[in-house]
Amino acid sequence: MGAGAVGCYFGGMLARAGHAVTLIARPQHVQAITRDGLRLQTTTFDEHLRLGASSEASAVQGANLVLFCVKSTDTESAGALIRPYMEPDTLVLCLQNGVDNAERLRTVLPNHAVAAAVVYVATEMAGPGHVQHHGRGELVIEPVNSGAMSSEALVRALMEAGIPTEVSRNVRGALWAKLVLNCAYNAVSAIALLPYGKTVTGVGVPDVMRDVVAECLAVAQAEGVQVQGDVYAAVDKLADSMPNQYSSTAQDLARGKLTEIDYLNGLIVRRGAALGVATPANRVLWALVKLLEAKRAQTRGN
Repeated sequence: MGAGAVGCYFGGMLARAGHAVTLIARPQHVQAITRDGLRLQTTTFDEHLRLGASSEASAVQGANLVLFCVKSTDTESAGALIRPYMEPDTLVLCLQNGVDNAERLRTVLPNHAVAAAVVYVATEMAGPGHVQHHGRGELVIEPVNSGAMSSEALVRALMEAGIPTEVSRNVRGALWAKLVLNCAYNAVSAIALLPYGKTVTGVGVPDVMRDVVAECLAVAQAEGVQVQGDVYAAVDKLADSMPNQYSSTAQDLARGKLTEIDYLNGLIVRRGAALGVATPANRVLWALVKLLEAKRAQTRGN
């Protein structure tokens, strides 16, 4: 559900492994996929895959597993769209940015199993029905409790499809670790219109990123979150592992779409204000992206 770059990549990998997959996507992607198949271009192969595609939420009917890949801004509305068509034991796996999407989705789908996941993948839609993979592709998921699928069955299906997957009882901490990465890179990439590898070469940019990380960790501590791993090291390594990747925020701005910045740096600003933690670096990045959003909206209007 919401088959953009993330949904098309993971859906394509599952289809390539022999699973019956339907991509629920925008009409231009559905038309291209129906006509030519999904073009899945990775660092190791470039293939056209035949799989289902629809622009209707009703296409979730009969599914054991729904990969929920919509933008954070659309979580509740998209959940409400698929709810009438879901089987009682359908598992919904949230493959989204941000830290609270699974919680928000459970309020819309109270009678279904909803599991949070952390996504580490560099992808983009290079054209209608064409997803390009630039690097990584692993998932961290919380333990699954669904009549349709156990954690073991889900992990086995994903691993056999070439998707490295780990089950963690501290997915909240892993989601926050991913949030910190996003807060450090997404806005900078969007403002500069540069990929990760080039942003970190900017004068003073690594220092700004460290300030952002410090604020995020202070907010997490005030929230009582145990952030997983060495976040500073992860931030340092990200540009090397995805040097040519533009952030999702940069891609959204380039296409004239609303970004998820309110659920990234904006969330840190809001939670910091509520908890009495100062977040000036995150506030500046959030405000600048909002300004660029408004500028592009005005340009479209003219």
